Amino acid sequence: MNKKTLCFSTFVLIAAIGVAEAQDRVLFKFDEPEDALAWQTVNDGVMGGRSDGRFRINDDKKMEFFGTLSLENNGGFASVRARAAEPGLKAGDSIVIRVRGDGRVYNLNLYTQSNLGGYAYRQSFETKEDEWIEVEMPVDNFVATWRGRTFPDEKLDPPEVAGLGFLLGDKKAGPFKLEVEWIKTGTPRQK
Repeated sequence: MNKKTLCFSTFVLIAAIGVAEAQDRVLFKFDEPEDALAWQTVNDGVMGGRSDGRFRINDDKKMEFFGTLSLENNGGFASVRARAAEPGLKAGDSIVIRVRGDGRVYNLNLYTQSNLGGYAYRQSFETKEDEWIEVEMPVDNFVATWRGRTFPDEKLDPPEVAGLGFLLGDKKAGPFKLEVEWIKTGTPRQK
């Protein structure tokens, strides 16, 4: 390969990376206290359970989803969710989150109804205790769930996504904490 071809190939690669990065969109950051206004908790208390899940924007400008998971009274889940202002998802996109957890397995839920009800299209991710990680979840891999049951024939229509949220329901009673630095969407990253 001559020098001119190598320079052109390098330019094309850099341009392609720049375009991919330019297509990434930040859905949520937590730089300002009012960033919390879009979020709400929904815990198993809606069904008689006793889990206590809460959230706040901490001094480090991260969202903390924290509390205590309880299995009493047929409980066992805590969640936080928000409407997303025009996420503009399409088939083939991914959601990327930067989180620090407690070693537990959490779920990222996508919702297509504006009231964030109906099916929750779900994908699980494992955290590493006290370690920041980035998790990439292709939107095509989310599975429809409702009240703990899965509906594999119900496919997610990415442009219909109106909101998202985090849920803990790992059947392990006790305290939990998940910190979220940001939530982005865009084209899948090259591995």
